[in-house]
Amino acid sequence: MKRADWNVLICVLTSAVLVSCGTPGVPIPPSLELVKEVSDLRAARKGDRVYLAWTVPTKTTERLPVKHRGPTRICRNLGTDIVDCSSPIAEVPANQFPVPGPEPQKAGEPAPKVEASYVDALSPALQTQNPTALLHYAVAVLNESGRSAGWSNQVNIPSAPTLPPPGHFTAKVGKEGVLLAWDCPAEAAPTGANPALGHRLRIYRREQGEKTDTKISERNFADCSLSQPSAQVDDQADRAPQFLDQTFEWEKHYDYRATVLTVVSETGNAEAEVEGDDSPVVQVFAHDIFPPAVPAGLQAVFSGAGQAPFVDLVWSPDSEADLAGYNIFRHEEASQPVKLNSAPVKTPAYRDTDVQSGKRYFYSVSAVDERTNESARSEEASEQVP
Repeated sequence: MKRADWNVLICVLTSAVLVSCGTPGVPIPPSLELVKEVSDLRAARKGDRVYLAWTVPTKTTERLPVKHRGPTRICRNLGTDIVDCSSPIAEVPANQFPVPGPEPQKAGEPAPKVEASYVDALSPALQTQNPTALLHYAVAVLNESGRSAGWSNQVNIPSAPTLPPPGHFTAKVGKEGVLLAWDCPAEAAPTGANPALGHRLRIYRREQGEKTDTKISERNFADCSLSQPSAQVDDQADRAPQFLDQTFEWEKHYDYRATVLTVVSETGNAEAEVEGDDSPVVQVFAHDIFPPAVPAGLQAVFSGAGQAPFVDLVWSPDSEADLAGYNIFRHEEASQPVKLNSAPVKTPAYRDTDVQSGKRYFYSVSAVDERTNESARSEEASEQVP
């Protein structure tokens, strides 16, 4: 290497040492470790409990993974939005919430979500303080230094008081359906209740093994003493309100429950509602052991002039939705009835062509449903074959 090249190399190395040792770089501020705000706070109320849920943040405001998450502050205001919270209802330590899983290894793979929840029990005094107002909720996740990036989205829940469920809620399977009954309380609403508050009785049904309920009835709870008109009379019909469920399916297991709904109706505001606690669940097996009605109006008429003789039978049709058809019975005097059809007759009419001159035949009809429940036989009708 030439001497001039050595001189250039020495100058370059010397400059690098001077830059790295003698000249300071651009200062990098320390991370504040502020956990990103919760953005999906949800709330639901049942009875005197408000159920809050949200997704645990996994990033800081600088989009870095959270290393040292602090407690979560939960705030509630009655009637006003949350701007500041000097007296939170709870401050839950970080170790009481699920720990987020590791970051995904593959690019573009979504980070696993971890759900957190909290249950706020409302005191009777809070529910009656301003029963038409809303409860406002928000949460903030703090860092180890007790600082947060701000409050979550706010959610609102009615603060109105709820009533206990109806007592002695029962379910009884009958021919017409499942008859539900319950005790009517001495007063449907507390004395001196706010006129903006109303109450309704709501009844739910769920097929066992399913995850969703079906609302089958809702009525004004002030009319608790009024029973639903029904042809099926219960022993307690004069003192217990009732509802007849006819929308179920036979041969299935069902759970029934009832709750009293508090409805807040203020002029100029949308109607709000909150459910009280549920009655104990009652279970039924809708087993159909109930036969159709006995056919009525049976008539027998002989015909045969100029043709092979036969006897036509007609009767009034049954109206059951699960009717499968009819069975036809015949006998002669001093003999036992014999069924004439091999499969249920679908229409309320039958032609008997196996008749002989000089004999009198006696006919009767029964109805059968899809589960082979069979009614008693109708009154007999007779006809003489000339």
